[in-house]
Amino acid sequence: MSEQFVERAQEQDDPGRRVRGAIEAVLMVADEPVAAAALARATGEQPDEVDLLLRELAGEYAEQGRGFELREVSGGWRMYSRAEHADVVEAFLLDGQTAKLTQAALETLSIVAYRQPVSRARVSAVRGVSVDGVMRTLLTRGLVSEAGVEATSGATLYRTTEEFLQRMGLDSLEELPPLAPFLPDELSLEDLEPREVLAPPVEPVPRLSSEPPGVGDNGGSEPVEDEPGAGHPVQGPVDSAQTEEPQHQEDQS
Repeated sequence: MSEQFVERAQEQDDPGRRVRGAIEAVLMVADEPVAAAALARATGEQPDEVDLLLRELAGEYAEQGRGFELREVSGGWRMYSRAEHADVVEAFLLDGQTAKLTQAALETLSIVAYRQPVSRARVSAVRGVSVDGVMRTLLTRGLVSEAGVEATSGATLYRTTEEFLQRMGLDSLEELPPLAPFLPDELSLEDLEPREVLAPPVEPVPRLSSEPPGVGDNGGSEPVEDEPGAGHPVQGPVDSAQTEEPQHQEDQS
């Protein structure tokens, strides 16, 4: 009896195993936390059942001492490398700086160079695969950097750096080879998707002044004091568990 036949028989006996495998497959290619409801739609299961399976998977990974863990963050679930292996992952990424870029990294870097500023989601859409790990490698090598957020979606945008220009032997981005000759005959530059727009910087909220009010505001000449907290943002406690960027993922490059 072949191993594949045994696996198929086991999956038929345990439908939950098939769903768990499908959930793991989606999480491995996701470049941002995935909500249980989205996983339920993808697998055709009930959200409550998917949420239970996610928590079972997280417990299994912790119990087995796997090199990765499943966390619930920002309203969704995502795979992370374990904190105790951070030094090994960091050494691997830094050691990769002396190696040549992979084909995946070169393709991703080319898209950023010609489409910048551009989000990871847009780059992933162009390449057809997740670029989370590849983008992390490019960031580590200093070839790309963050360039603010997109005006409509709020996604982080990326651009090339001075290091990129130096490595390419360019004085400016205007010296990049024209893209049109490399496009298919039936496609023109006008046919490409519109560029993402960088959101303007947030202007600080002006503070309310304490100048004396006009006649009738206070019934007299006494100045009006600022109300407690007027014109000042509310300072709340900082959640140390919340991080903007995840720990190191498995690099797909």
